[in-house]
Amino acid sequence: MSDMNETRTLAVFAANVRFENIPAEVIARAEDLFADWLGSALAGKGARPVETIEAFARTMGPPDGGAEVLISRRRTSPLFAAMVNAAASHFAEQDDVHNGSVFHPAAVVFPPALAVAQALGRSGSELLAAVVAGYEVGIRVGEFLGRSHYKVFHTTGTAGTLAAAAAVGHLLRLDADRMQHAFGSAGTQAAGLWEFLRDAADSKQLHTAHAATAGLAAAYLAQDGFTGARRILEGPQGLAAGMSSDADAAKLVDRLGTRWALAETSFKFHASCRHTHPAADALQRVLADHALAAGDVERVTAHVHQGAIDVLGPVVDPQTVHQAKFSMGTVLALIALRGAAGIGEFEAHWRDRDVLAWRNKVAMSLDDEVDAAYPARWIGKVSVLTRDGRTLHARVDEPKGDPGNTLSRDELRAKALRLAAFGGGASAEAANRALDAVWSIAGAPRVPMLLAS
Repeated sequence: MSDMNETRTLAVFAANVRFENIPAEVIARAEDLFADWLGSALAGKGARPVETIEAFARTMGPPDGGAEVLISRRRTSPLFAAMVNAAASHFAEQDDVHNGSVFHPAAVVFPPALAVAQALGRSGSELLAAVVAGYEVGIRVGEFLGRSHYKVFHTTGTAGTLAAAAAVGHLLRLDADRMQHAFGSAGTQAAGLWEFLRDAADSKQLHTAHAATAGLAAAYLAQDGFTGARRILEGPQGLAAGMSSDADAAKLVDRLGTRWALAETSFKFHASCRHTHPAADALQRVLADHALAAGDVERVTAHVHQGAIDVLGPVVDPQTVHQAKFSMGTVLALIALRGAAGIGEFEAHWRDRDVLAWRNKVAMSLDDEVDAAYPARWIGKVSVLTRDGRTLHARVDEPKGDPGNTLSRDELRAKALRLAAFGGGASAEAANRALDAVWSIAGAPRVPMLLAS
C-alpha cells in the first residue's frame, strides 16, 4: 500500500523506530517514567474498583501465563495482566501526564507493553523502544483531538487505545501495513466519557483497563491479518469527525522522529487531578513567601484555564476520596492545613471538618493568560485575601514535576516507595529491587518478572 496519510505516517514510525536511534536522554526519561508508573500501579492494591477488575480478570482469564499482575504477584495472560495493571496505575492519581495532549501515557502504555514483553521474552531495549512508540503515538493523537475533545472525552481512554496498539504492535514486530490496521481497530474502540466524575463512579479505572486491552487486542488481531480503517484518525468518519471540533491533523506528525514527546511528559507531585497542581504550587508559594498559616486566609481564588473548570467544576461536594482529588477546594485545603496533598493526606484527611470548611474558601476563576497558554503550559496563579485585609498573589510557571522542574531519581524512588507502601503493594525491599531492575532494563536480555516469582 503506497497511499500516505497521517495515520499511515504514524504507523510507519511506530513500526520502524529502533532503540539505537532514540536519543540517550529519551531512553533515560523512559526508564524514569517506567519507575514512576510502577509506584502508581502498586498503589492500586486494595482499592475497591481495582480489586473488582482484578476479580473479574481472575474469573475470566487463565490462572497462569507469561505476564504478571503486580498487585497480586500472580501470572496470567498478557491481556488480563494489562487490564489489571492499567486499572491499578490510574487510581492514586499520581501517574504521569503530558501537558499538551492532556493525556496520561504511562497507565495505558506500560501495562500492555510490559505484559507482552514478558510473555514474548523480549529484551529490555525492545520494551523501551515499544514504550517510546506508544508515547509518541498516544501524545500526538491527544494533541490532534484538541481541547474540544477533552471537554467531553477522557483522552487517556481514547488516545490510549492507539498508544497501547503502537507499543504492542512494535513488540509483535508488525510491519507498517499491519500497524496501520492495528490503529484502525484500536481507534474504532476508543472510549471514555467524563460524565462518571459527576457521580463519583469507578469508570476512570475502566478507561485505562479498556484502552490497554483494546489496543493490545487490536495489535494481536492485526498480526493475524485482521484489517482496520486506514484513516481512523483523520478520515471523514474517523475519530476526529466523531469526537472533536478543533482537530488538527498536522499535530499527528509534528516533527515525528526529531521531537521526542515522551521527554516532555511530566511527573505528578500531588496525588490529585493534574488540573489542581498549578494552583496548589502557587498556594504553597504564597503561604511560604508571606509566612501565612491556614487560619490567616479568608479566601482563595485559583486563576485557571477552561479545562480545569470543565473537569473540576462539577465536583462541588466530593463523596469519595477519589472524587475529592478532583476538588480544587479539597486539594488547596490539604495544602494549607496539612502541608501536602499526597496520597496519605487524602486518605486520612479529605473528610476532616476543618478541610471541609476550608475548601469553601476556594473559588476558581477563568484567567485569559492561563487559558491562552493551556495546554502547552499549565500556569499556576492564585490570589489570597487574608483575614487582615491584604490581597496577595503568587504564580508558578512550571509546576513541580514538569520537565523544567522535574523530579530526580532519588525523588522518584521515594515517591514510588510511598506509593508501594500505601496499599501494601510491595515491601520496601521488594519495591527497591523492582526499581533497580527498571533502571537497568535497557541491558536486560529478557524482560523479567518485577515482583512475581
